[in-house]
Amino acid sequence: MARLSIGILGLTELLVSAAVHLLFGFYIFSTAVASDLSQALTDCFRPSVLNLATGDRDERGKRQAAALDGSPPPLPQPPIVLVHGIFGFGKGKLGGLSYFAGAEKKDDHVMVPDLGSLTSIHDRARELFYYLKGGQVDYGEEHSRNFGHAQLGKIYERGHHPSWDEHHPVHFVGHSAGVQVARVLQQMLAEKAFNGYDTSEDWVLSITSLSGALNGTTRTYYDGMRPGNGRTMKSICLLQLCRIGVTLFDWLDIAWLKNYYNFGFDHFEMGWRKTGVSGLTELLLGNTGPFATGDWILPDLTIEGSIKLNLGLRTFPNTFYFSYATKRTRKMFGLTVPSTILGIHPLLFLRVLQMCRWRFPRNASLPYKGYRDEDWEDNDGALNTISMTHPRLPIEHPSLLVVDDSTCFPLQPGIWYYKIIEADHIFFILNRERAGAQFDLMYDGIFRRCRKHMFRSRTPALASESSR
Repeated sequence: MARLSIGILGLTELLVSAAVHLLFGFYIFSTAVASDLSQALTDCFRPSVLNLATGDRDERGKRQAAALDGSPPPLPQPPIVLVHGIFGFGKGKLGGLSYFAGAEKKDDHVMVPDLGSLTSIHDRARELFYYLKGGQVDYGEEHSRNFGHAQLGKIYERGHHPSWDEHHPVHFVGHSAGVQVARVLQQMLAEKAFNGYDTSEDWVLSITSLSGALNGTTRTYYDGMRPGNGRTMKSICLLQLCRIGVTLFDWLDIAWLKNYYNFGFDHFEMGWRKTGVSGLTELLLGNTGPFATGDWILPDLTIEGSIKLNLGLRTFPNTFYFSYATKRTRKMFGLTVPSTILGIHPLLFLRVLQMCRWRFPRNASLPYKGYRDEDWEDNDGALNTISMTHPRLPIEHPSLLVVDDSTCFPLQPGIWYYKIIEADHIFFILNRERAGAQFDLMYDGIFRRCRKHMFRSRTPALASESSR
């Protein structure tokens, strides 16, 4: 009887979680469609020819004024690249909706690439390189063969930062899983993993982590990943429902819909034209595709998967690192509980409560020596706060807690500076009004730090020559 009650409770929780996630997804999609329709109607009734002409004259006037002044044009500032997290999207997807809630408008040199929303950290890092540099995405021969997908992917006729090198580096700001994408890409650059390019880690000037999944999360186990394994899913769970939905979406291969939003699995060639009905059956049974091989993002977000990923990642001495760790929990009578009710998004409230009470199953191998459940109780509804401060598993990287920004300047490269702030996991994305003044304070701080406090006085090449 007790087992039956637990089963009914688990099924109820699954149905509630699925309904909440589905409603939130529909809300985001419908908001994007409504915004597009509104913009289209506005454009129909607003003349733009005069405005365009005026804009052209203003731009020409600025160029002429600069020429008459005789001063050289200012050196281009390093681009700031905002990297979205799981289920995220870049500029050009979901109409005019902004994943970063319009933060990209705060600086003239900000890029928001659209990467696979559910693809693995490795695949997203490869996509990010070619987005910036240009060319056809190459996922790597060995990796593609091992995980059963095409080696070549999307073609970027012209990169968004084609001059990218150690003399023209970039700043990365990654939300959630996006920061691991930036770290893996920097490691690939250091290892010269892109054929035909003489890369180095110094192509990256700074990495800023915003609620970053630096060491995995216990939420993956609530959603369906198996503890102790970190690679496979439970038979009945939220992730299985997600797997079925994503598989059907990719198999139907509706062009206009995928142009609007894409999970990023095009290189697995799961469409009906390639696989047919029999292929769909194999995909749904979990015998083929990314969910069968494990080449998708959830295995990378388990504690075990993050440790495996982090084994090959370094903190580099010429790169600046800064991290914002979020939490929506507090201690009460010795217990960790949600710190508020109204301040936590409905999508995350149940998970905040569950993650507070997470206990690693006794029949599963602990993810690392010295693991303690109580260390992982503080969370923001998606990630554990301990995971977001700095890379610490399997080896702890140099770090420094920042209480007052003014005390940490001048910043030193090769150290993870981190702050802990009260917010849930999606507080600073999608909905600017939710965060209020905190939104501007945080993003203004990030961009100001990139522009004024994260720079190299000499290029790496010149520095190495002078030290000989």
